[in-house]
Amino acid sequence: MSVSHRVLKTPIRVSIAILLLGMLAQVLQWPFGSEIMLFAFAAIGILYAIRFWKKDEKRFIDYVKLVLVIFWTTNGVFRILDFPYTIVFQVIIAVSFMTWFVMEGTAYFLDDDRKAKNSLSQILWNCAMVLGTLAIICGSLLKILHLDYAIPLFVGGIAIVGAYILKDVFTIKSLNKEDRNNEEFQL
Repeated sequence: MSVSHRVLKTPIRVSIAILLLGMLAQVLQWPFGSEIMLFAFAAIGILYAIRFWKKDEKRFIDYVKLVLVIFWTTNGVFRILDFPYTIVFQVIIAVSFMTWFVMEGTAYFLDDDRKAKNSLSQILWNCAMVLGTLAIICGSLLKILHLDYAIPLFVGGIAIVGAYILKDVFTIKSLNKEDRNNEEFQL
């Protein structure tokens, strides 16, 4: 992976994990849930903007992603602060997401050469991510309906998705001879 693709990858992942913890704190009605989410949304927006500006080659799809992330984080901040007219941000988010999906869509998640084989651990992690996402959705719906087991299901989903996001942060990778200069930029 080139250096431009790895810029600020770990801090953005940590910010997303913090956002998930803030959402969990908000649902469980713990103190400072809104403040944690506010911090995480601001961090994601700022870090992604820095990542965008450090890219050497910027294509149209990169601008679409920038608009998507900046408006999503701004909408999150404004919703936490109870500002009116966030529907404008949500419309821009929807249009930019549809543009991204049409231009890049699921190809974003595939390898560049489309020939790489997934190991058993990668397949298991991907299954865990799907199950975690479904647990978050089901837990949220059960919470809305005031049914049993909503909170444990939601917490379990947050834990699984958070572990998936942070799995690469704490693993030590062996460097190949050609990959020695691909370290991330740090702030």
